[in-house]
Amino acid sequence: MSDITSPQDFPREKRNTIVLVLAQALLGAQMPMIFTVGGLAGQMLAPNPCFATLPLSLIVLGSVLSAQPMSEFMSAYGRRAGFLLSNVAGATGAAIAAYALYIGSFWVFLGGSFLTGIYMSAQGFYRFAATDTARPEFQAKAISYVLAGGLVAAIIGPQLVKVTSQAMLVPFMATYLAIIAINAMGPFLFAFLDIPAPGRRKKHEHHEGRTRRELLKDPVIVVAMICGMVSYALMNLVMTSTPLAVVGCGFEQGDAANIVSAHVLAMYLPSFFTGHLIARFGKETIVGAGLVILATSGAVALTGVELEKFYLALILLGLGWNFGFIGSTAMLASAHEPSERGHVQGMNDFIVFGGVFLASLSSGGLMNCAQGGNTEAGWQAVNLAMLPFLTLAGGALIWLVMRPKETR
Repeated sequence: MSDITSPQDFPREKRNTIVLVLAQALLGAQMPMIFTVGGLAGQMLAPNPCFATLPLSLIVLGSVLSAQPMSEFMSAYGRRAGFLLSNVAGATGAAIAAYALYIGSFWVFLGGSFLTGIYMSAQGFYRFAATDTARPEFQAKAISYVLAGGLVAAIIGPQLVKVTSQAMLVPFMATYLAIIAINAMGPFLFAFLDIPAPGRRKKHEHHEGRTRRELLKDPVIVVAMICGMVSYALMNLVMTSTPLAVVGCGFEQGDAANIVSAHVLAMYLPSFFTGHLIARFGKETIVGAGLVILATSGAVALTGVELEKFYLALILLGLGWNFGFIGSTAMLASAHEPSERGHVQGMNDFIVFGGVFLASLSSGGLMNCAQGGNTEAGWQAVNLAMLPFLTLAGGALIWLVMRPKETR
């Protein structure tokens, strides 16, 4: 459930959506940049190849640990304050990472990665912020449009990697310097955001909504969190290992960047119509379709390591994430009151990115160490690991759909 807006609020609804789309497109470009070079930079710095993807895991850990505090901070001080704080963290994290590359320190690089996670956490709230001033019938579309901004990020990010990754004597250092400049655009964008802080806007209200324990007894909320976590975690599990697998199978870094770009395009391009599909077929149906597509992605990856199969598997992975994650977010947005927003959204992203952290932490071990360092066997292990989690999410969704409507 959401705030009921009056007709005069509609321009604000559209204005905020546009600002958040631009933020996702421009500021969000740093995430495909980091996920393209982070594992390769980690491999270059790490004392053990099994730790190559640990910097990416630290980013996700930073996101997990900051999700609930960031949600509560935004509830008290507003979305703009939270997003600006995240830009400071993103720029600082990139500066530390660049310095770590300069001095060749893997451990300092991990520190910069952790701070980057604070930005990643706040970026996850762009989709929720789009619903704050939106009419109930516009919420799914607003979420979809904001995530569609990632389409531009998918183009900008990998292209900047191509330009910057070898632009300085120290590989990848210029990439992190470019990320500092990207975060510097945040204050100019968020100056146009108009979302009052719930604490200030709702002074006359005393109802605080359900407790966290009561919220976790709501079947829609629980299933939405499970499906959102599985969709995002499995996408991250496979994407984190992809550059290592592509390069390890004898292809070029440019091929890895192009595959990641195609994957991120597939993540966000469908967002232009995902909201309309949700309105027509329902949230649960779209989430189910996303889980099936994720399973198909894993099946394709298991058939071989030819370049075209990397492309197809990663495109399907992006499409499956889009349906699964947007559908789950729409389910969650419809299942709580405005007064419960801080609890629900922070708890959701803690659970979702907790799963993503475990996936990214496992990715490097599965890829580099689980199969004796054999790239092809490691790639198969990564994709086989999807099966039990898809079974969990699919079972939970079927359980929800089979329940009588009045109990949902």
